[in-house]
Amino acid sequence: MIRKVLFTGGLSVAALVMAATVALAQTHTSRPFTGAKVNAGTVTHSVKDGKNVLTLSPDFVVPDTPDPHWQIVDSRGNVYLLQRLGVKNLGGLAKDRVNMSITLPDTIRDIAKVQIYCAWAEAVLGETTLAVPLATSR
Repeated sequence: MIRKVLFTGGLSVAALVMAATVALAQTHTSRPFTGAKVNAGTVTHSVKDGKNVLTLSPDFVVPDTPDPHWQIVDSRGNVYLLQRLGVKNLGGLAKDRVNMSITLPDTIRDIAKVQIYCAWAEAVLGETTLAVPLATSR
């Protein structure tokens, strides 16, 4: 009887380890951002509720520019200008009002680069890549 309990418990632990491994396999962290205005932080890709989500690391520094946005470049060179990075207030960008994560639209099939783009100046402020282009289609 004791053997049966230990064996069943062993299967439960193995199932938990496998579930944790699958969950960890669904996250990918980029190299650090590099560019004219953005040179700190990384971005992590994860899947939440079946949606692809990008999240900036806590050490990401919001650039002091008029209109920074999230921008994605796929492996074919298609560029997707997405959500504004921050919400402007009278004193500039407030850290607590920054879109530190974004849910990607289903139209983006893969990610080759993540860029921070100033829509006002029409310039890439910094960019990062994952180890390999990341397929996001289901």
